[in-house]
Amino acid sequence: MSDQNAKINWYPGHMAKTKRLLQDHIKRIDLIIEICDARLPYSSRNPELSSMISRKRHLLFLNKSDLADANMNNLWIQYFRRQGTEAHLTNAAKMNGKETLGLIDKATKEIVDKALEKGVRKTVRAMITGIPNVGKSTLINRLYGRSVTQIGDRPGVTKSNQWVKVSPYLELLDTPGLLWPRLDNQLSARRLCYIGSIKDDVVDTAELTIHLLEDLCSVIPDAVAERFHIEDTGLKGVELLDAVCTGRGWLLKGGRMDYDRCCSVVLDEFRGGKLGRITLEKPAEFETEEDKIND
Repeated sequence: MSDQNAKINWYPGHMAKTKRLLQDHIKRIDLIIEICDARLPYSSRNPELSSMISRKRHLLFLNKSDLADANMNNLWIQYFRRQGTEAHLTNAAKMNGKETLGLIDKATKEIVDKALEKGVRKTVRAMITGIPNVGKSTLINRLYGRSVTQIGDRPGVTKSNQWVKVSPYLELLDTPGLLWPRLDNQLSARRLCYIGSIKDDVVDTAELTIHLLEDLCSVIPDAVAERFHIEDTGLKGVELLDAVCTGRGWLLKGGRMDYDRCCSVVLDEFRGGKLGRITLEKPAEFETEEDKIND
């Protein structure tokens, strides 16, 4: 295992190209639909996006909301609306496409009506954007009614921009996931690794799993104890990893701990919602003093 404080950074060359393409397309876009992960509503948003879309209509969808704590979902929606962002909860894998299309229609009604006044039936062009692995392509497939874009549970599945005509008057642009060049906030970077937005092969998965287990023990200790058959959720570091290996029987010949299997299963079970509905960030962590006064 490597140093727990080793910096996490991942900005493949294709992301610089993706950013340039986004900036070029934004000029011709009527609506930005930003997707983030409801388990990490703050960390799973690209901070560079706001400057790129400052003059565009903007919807924020907190996707995978079925995997996040229900009460925290509501608190995050309130937080974003206080920031002036129209935010909605979604579960792209199971959602009702008609309801989401209604939100798009409402957000673009003004520009459509202006075009109608000139005798033009405008085709709305919306861009779906977000960091890797938050469900952008899944959302488009749901809106379209069948699979038209490739999806997967790993980052980097969507490789290029792809236009999808959802209806005669609505076109959606699916874009590759875009991270930002410097992940200065290492806590946010680690959390992005938890949800699979940064590829596992660029981090030490044992250290990542230890951090995840420690975080889960602080948020849902009873669920961790039950799922992994451990008694002391106050353990730290390798001792916690060893307890999970022992509890689940992940042992190699000679009684050695099977860390590879442990890390793989723990990460997969968290990402798949097997430990219940979990939100790892609270709005209070990111509210300014001014926000608190105005609330």
